[in-house]
Amino acid sequence: MKTVELAVKNKATKLAIILSVILVCCVIMGIVDAVIRPSYAVKSLIKIFLFLACPVIYSYYDKEVSLKKLFYIQKKSFVKSLLLGIGVFIIILAAYFYLSNILDFSKVTTSLENNVGVSKDNFVFISLYISFINSMLEEFFFRGFAFLSLKRFTSRFFAYSISSLAFALYHVAMMIGWFSIGTFLLIIIGLIAGGVIFNFLNERNENVYSSWMVHMFANFAINAVGFMLFGIL
Repeated sequence: MKTVELAVKNKATKLAIILSVILVCCVIMGIVDAVIRPSYAVKSLIKIFLFLACPVIYSYYDKEVSLKKLFYIQKKSFVKSLLLGIGVFIIILAAYFYLSNILDFSKVTTSLENNVGVSKDNFVFISLYISFINSMLEEFFFRGFAFLSLKRFTSRFFAYSISSLAFALYHVAMMIGWFSIGTFLLIIIGLIAGGVIFNFLNERNENVYSSWMVHMFANFAINAVGFMLFGIL
């Protein structure tokens, strides 16, 4: 009986720690994005520590959390994710061209320059970082750590909900002032839905490559829109 109680207590402790790490990291990044607003390079270093170093540090505490297996490549799922990523790329670009006649995207570049430090001059470099490195960082944290690790200690629904909501709300501070309220809410709903889809892809394959591929191609499309808004294309 005591053994069972100890195991339950240990499980509850690990669940509380994982939830705390997710919350603290997202809140700190929210403050960095919305209040402190450092240079993009400084913000990226802070994110690397929070989204990469914190889960790695936790994995030393909990030996049951194997972060290495998140990077095992399965060729079959990799090809499927690549094709899905290309499809997402096409859909996002098509949606932009359709919605550009309905919604106002004129504030995006101004907000990027004033709040994030992204301008026409550095957008090419930053777009490459966002597409390849930042997307992997977010998938590792929100899907690899916040979802797959969390699912070991709680219900599937709870793990899906927490990781998807954290992923969406994390972007709130970053996008304040970019869009009208209606457009903003639409994007948040889209991010939550995207988080659910990413979780589903990773749950089946037990790695982060599946969602990373789709996330990366989504960023390719968003960055293509950025190139057009900045007048680079």
